Amino acid sequence: MDEIEKRLRDAADRCIESYEVWSKKQKDAAARETLQEAIHELRKVSSRLEIELAASERQEMTQKPIPIPPHRDSRGRGGRGPAGGADAEGNTAGPDEGTPGGLPRKRRGPPRKSAEG
Repeated sequence: MDEIEKRLRDAADRCIESYEVWSKKQKDAAARETLQEAIHELRKVSSRLEIELAASERQEMTQKPIPIPPHRDSRGRGGRGPAGGADAEGNTAGPDEGTPGGLPRKRRGPPRKSAEG
């Protein structure tokens, strides 16, 4: 039997037994603490199982090549974007593209205080 399967069965059995004892004596602090410990152990085993599941999915993913998106495919356009430029072009404005006419943008100052205040 697999180690995780054995731990899962043992933890589930202990959790069920602890629950049955606690349900008969709900005011018993020792029974409550035993149930909490059993639940905690069950959570630890389920976490280990989730890790194993994720690891097996990762192994499956490494066996399948991830397709390259068309906009990144260097074979189709030689690494050029749809308009013929490089893919990274157009992400930043050039020095004279800030405002119409090529002038730099002016910053606004703080709002003026009214004379009435």
